[in-house]
Amino acid sequence: MVSLRLQAKAGPGFLTPARLFFAGCLVAAAAPLSAQTLVTTPAANQAGVPDPIVINKLIWSAMAALDQANQTGNYSVLRDLGAPGFQANNSAATLGGVFQALRNQQVDLGYTLVVGPTLQFPPAIVQSGLLRIRGSFPLRPAPIGFDLLFQNIAGQWRIFGIAVTPIVPATPQSGSTRR
Repeated sequence: MVSLRLQAKAGPGFLTPARLFFAGCLVAAAAPLSAQTLVTTPAANQAGVPDPIVINKLIWSAMAALDQANQTGNYSVLRDLGAPGFQANNSAATLGGVFQALRNQQVDLGYTLVVGPTLQFPPAIVQSGLLRIRGSFPLRPAPIGFDLLFQNIAGQWRIFGIAVTPIVPATPQSGSTRR
């Protein structure tokens, strides 16, 4: 069994390239959706944080979907795994553009499927009942950071926001300058 480890990450640059996309997902979450677009039950809106096994499943499923989308260039399955709001705000082509840099860097996300994630903070229910999971995979040469949002739709957690990027170590800045 894989255990979840909590680890605080600090410093500028952690997931910076993906923050813009993730912020857009959060803004979309705040926008009102029509009754035809989003169908949830009252119980689904009140869902609590799932147990660690489900958390790992959600993380690894999202990583597998993104890895396969990056390998094939086809983001329709990743989009189809999303919540209705995610689907409404992201076409397959849009997702391809969002993850173009990750593809260009030739990051192999397949390795994230065999390593346990390290969580930055415990998974939590945030605005509008969304489940947020943020952490990284301790891979070499560069760890892979992730920030995921899931929405509970009829008892199923569906992707609502996804940000994945290699973590570039912060360079230490010296306090003195030699002359």
